Amino acid sequence: MTDKNNALILEMIDIFIPQVEEMWKEMQSLYDRKDYEGLGNLAHKAKSSVAIMGMEEMSRMLKDLEISCREKKNTLLYQGIIDSFRSEGINAIRELEEYKKNH
Repeated sequence: MTDKNNALILEMIDIFIPQVEEMWKEMQSLYDRKDYEGLGNLAHKAKSSVAIMGMEEMSRMLKDLEISCREKKNTLLYQGIIDSFRSEGINAIRELEEYKKNH
């Protein structure tokens, strides 16, 4: 997607890091308020962001969350997906910060 354009890669990283941090906080808040429609909408937005960064499995999980929220099904699984999103987001941020240091 970036055609190995390092400036563009760094710009995308700078957008992604604060975005993913804000998203997991908002996901938790929406879940706590039982705003499943809002949670599904945010999962839709988040899946695109993580897919761009190559987090394909997380993208699939967020798609499942989006669909489940829309259908109001499997609500007991939502917290686990949110926790995975946070955990994988933290790992991605660490890797991306390391990439930034070296480029």
